[in-house]
Amino acid sequence: MTRAAFFLLAAVLLGACTTLGQVGEKAAPPPPDPRTQMGALETRIAALVEEQRHKLDPSARFLAIDPELSRIARARASDMAAKNYLAHAAPNGDTSASLLMQQNEKWQGLLGENLAAQHYTKQAGVAVDDFAQRFLDEWLKSPPHRDNMAFPNYDHAGVGAAVNGDTVYVAVLFSTDLGLKPRGNDGPASAVTTWQSPAAASAAPAKAPQDRPGLRGEGVQ
Repeated sequence: MTRAAFFLLAAVLLGACTTLGQVGEKAAPPPPDPRTQMGALETRIAALVEEQRHKLDPSARFLAIDPELSRIARARASDMAAKNYLAHAAPNGDTSASLLMQQNEKWQGLLGENLAAQHYTKQAGVAVDDFAQRFLDEWLKSPPHRDNMAFPNYDHAGVGAAVNGDTVYVAVLFSTDLGLKPRGNDGPASAVTTWQSPAAASAAPAKAPQDRPGLRGEGVQ
């Protein structure tokens, strides 16, 4: 199974000595606290993904930034930052799909997830535009991540970013339709089907209503 996650290490070479400015020059201010920049990073990543998506497929639907998906994406990023891991499943087994089903047990659709992590140093801080572009560039190099961004039927998205001591974690969720679907008398869904790509999930035959999982797929894992 293709693992849809990567770890981007941004190495910063620091000099062994410090060059002092001329007498009377003011010292450069320290970079902002990275925790205060996560909202701006989320916004920039969302804009870059939207722009690139339509370059990959001009017929792709526009992505509506959905509050529900954004909450889940932030929860996933925050959990990875707090526990220092990068994976589609948290140590306790939670996934974006399971969190979505907890919020909306009757929802059915296709869910894709791109994850990333990138180191920073205290001296350099987090340059929002540069970090966002590096995340995008690495996703474009990876066919599964690229497929998630380009899949034309996705029409909702959510972006979450969080930071620990020296690493920024990002989760981007893509979704087809984010609404309640009637399920008759079969009750809430209890299963999630995982696919190798969003195209494979879309091509799969629909299951009988009583057997249909709440999520037809999680995109790529």
